[in-house]
Amino acid sequence: MRSDERIHIHLVSIWRESLGLFAVGGREGMLLFTDRHMMFVHKTMSKSNWWDAITRRQVVKFIRSKNTMIRHDGYNEDDLLDDLEDERNVEVPFECIVDISCAEKSWGSTLDVEYENAGGKVEKHRYSVAQDWVKYPAKEPTKYMKVNWDPVVMFVREKMAAAQG
Repeated sequence: MRSDERIHIHLVSIWRESLGLFAVGGREGMLLFTDRHMMFVHKTMSKSNWWDAITRRQVVKFIRSKNTMIRHDGYNEDDLLDDLEDERNVEVPFECIVDISCAEKSWGSTLDVEYENAGGKVEKHRYSVAQDWVKYPAKEPTKYMKVNWDPVVMFVREKMAAAQG
């Protein structure tokens, strides 16, 4: 992430599943979009009490409006830079995104992203907004939200076009 980049979209309580052949399970984290990158942060320095309040507030926002073009207060570009120091978090430049689309399922809405990783291998992931969780034996979503991913897809496609041309 460059120092002049700004966060445009910040979503929490995101469940990411790999769509690979031998993929099992998923991860909870934050999904962020800046001027030039998509990031999935599952190891954050943010405090748990902030996380709990923001996830509850996000659920209320999505019940009122399905628009995914939101940004949460209490987390800024400096926090993101700190979190990106952990190499387990994923940062994908828009020019590495091969395809991005969204779909409505009976259980919720998905954002499907296919991108080329740093090693040149193509990865496919599905992102969903979780509403409720079970914590034992492993943390997994029990209920997903129906949201409108279309503005996110349009935002990324515009940025991809600008990066290529």
